Amino acid sequence: MRMRANVVLTSLLVVVALAVVGCGDDEASETTAAQTTATTQPETPATTQPETPATGGTVRIGIGGAPEDLNPGNGVLAEDYTLYELVYDTPISIDLDGNYIPELATDWTVSDDGLTWTLTLRDDALFHDGTPVTSEDVKYSIEIFRDYEDWGGFLGAYAYYFTDVQAPDPTTVVLTTDEPLGAFEAQMVFMYIVPKHIWEPAGDPVAFTNDEMIGSGSFKLAEIRQNEYVTLAANADYWGGAPIVDEVVFQTYENPDARVQALINGDADMITEFPNTAIATLEATPNVKVVTGAPLAPELRDIFFNVTEPEDCPADDGVCSGHPALRDVQVRRALAHGVDKQQMITIGLLGLGDPGLGLVPTGLPRFFAEELVAQDYAFDLAEGNALLDAAGYADTNSDGIRECPAGAECGPTGDLTLRLNYPTDIDEAPRLAELLKGWWGDLGVNVEIAGLDPDTLTSVCCPTFDYDVIIWGWGSDPDPGFLLSVLTCAEVP
Repeated sequence: MRMRANVVLTSLLVVVALAVVGCGDDEASETTAAQTTATTQPETPATTQPETPATGGTVRIGIGGAPEDLNPGNGVLAEDYTLYELVYDTPISIDLDGNYIPELATDWTVSDDGLTWTLTLRDDALFHDGTPVTSEDVKYSIEIFRDYEDWGGFLGAYAYYFTDVQAPDPTTVVLTTDEPLGAFEAQMVFMYIVPKHIWEPAGDPVAFTNDEMIGSGSFKLAEIRQNEYVTLAANADYWGGAPIVDEVVFQTYENPDARVQALINGDADMITEFPNTAIATLEATPNVKVVTGAPLAPELRDIFFNVTEPEDCPADDGVCSGHPALRDVQVRRALAHGVDKQQMITIGLLGLGDPGLGLVPTGLPRFFAEELVAQDYAFDLAEGNALLDAAGYADTNSDGIRECPAGAECGPTGDLTLRLNYPTDIDEAPRLAELLKGWWGDLGVNVEIAGLDPDTLTSVCCPTFDYDVIIWGWGSDPDPGFLLSVLTCAEVP
């Protein structure tokens, strides 16, 4: 799940591999989906020509949470972005092999000095109300996402590079940057183009509720019942051709077991975000196909520490209650040696993942630096204990918990007791937390575990910084620049 969580320090990343449920007899057309209607026809032998996909009808997709915001500038959840991808177009898209391909832009070029990018737009794209998409809409979209500071989502991180945007004619957009931008295409992939003629008269774009959600994408918003379902209807006038289905219904099942059961019962054709523990059951279910593999945009599970210095505490909302010992690098190194990433993957993720070695996931091989492997912290409890001993943290009262060095701040309990929080919507998080509690206990560090709902955890994390350690996760982009942008000090309120 893509989440907004401003952090000071991130460590010990774990990359989660994708688990996908696919349809029983036909190849799935979605990389996040699944399913299943019973059939009495035998499977087509592999030597025959592939069947033509059926057209029309409704696809029902079970999702783990309801979309929270129809305004793409404010969206933070994966469910929000799923809607944006279907309802809106972007200048550039990306295929399943990770290659950048044209969408609204048919071509793009850069000047010799690398500072000016020129987009050539297609001339046959229409918004859902029949209004043509022009360069003015692209210019307007980039400028509002760049210029308004109160967005609750991420699009400003993609737009802020562009110091000037011009629309010299209806199919040309010229963008200027202060310095060469190596990831230009990556910025355009999530630059959802909104209709200027609707958004500009509405006033403040940040406050715009966007209830009608007019875009130029392959689907239109038909109906939404908050926390129940969202129905999208096929856009018959889409420049890329009408979708092969008439409508898509995203049905919310907050309980993952209910989501799995909906697929088994035939109440859903596909599901997303199901627990790894359900894979064996699904594999044994007729007409359900389970596919696992590395996703185009890997998901991260990370463990991060609150190292906020008192002088850096946000003036308005900051609590900044992080344990003072976490600001000691020797303590953090000791805790890092107290994490067996492979065991976390084997037990916590049921084998579906790779050890994380830095901000760039191993699942992005074009960007991952192999030399990071040699720099990783090995699981070594003896080394962790030695580091804490050398730093002066000792169990002076024989209760199994180390106290801080004499004269050092040591938190409300006066010893190395850490609060460990995790979001209750991540199925494997409790298992990961219990593993950490055991390993860190062997280092003389007491761990108090508490699961929190995502909204509460977001508040605890940022901007209040009222935590010690959090297990959480990020959905990455195909380009790692997004992960860097959310983990810099610029994100601290």
